[in-house]
Amino acid sequence: MKFNGLIPEISVTNVNESKKFYMDILGFHLEYERVEDRFVFLSFGEAQIMLEEINGHWNTGELQCPFGRGINFQIATDDVYKILYNLKKNNIKLFRDIVESQYKCDGEIIIVKEILFQDPDGYLLRFSQTESK
Repeated sequence: MKFNGLIPEISVTNVNESKKFYMDILGFHLEYERVEDRFVFLSFGEAQIMLEEINGHWNTGELQCPFGRGINFQIATDDVYKILYNLKKNNIKLFRDIVESQYKCDGEIIIVKEILFQDPDGYLLRFSQTESK
């Protein structure tokens, strides 16, 4: 298994609930888990994330919901509409519905379709589908 150069490890209140959300609703793949440590390592395409139930080892301050204030995790997807369908099917509230934006990058027009929502602990997730024009 290849490990990315940057892999966020986030604290969650219930690792089993978060694992179910990321795998069953969003389609992440379980790479491995350490049940005794309440830890899972998940992937979605080239994105990787670690989830660990709050244990006091990594907390720099008091955790209050929503977690992850000031950060959002952008995750590449080939089908943002599939993510939207699964969210709606599971009654997950959207932070922002699908928005299409265009950006100039190195003389090209990049089209980005993205959707934002929060995971069970309030971390803001942004799934993005990108095309060149």
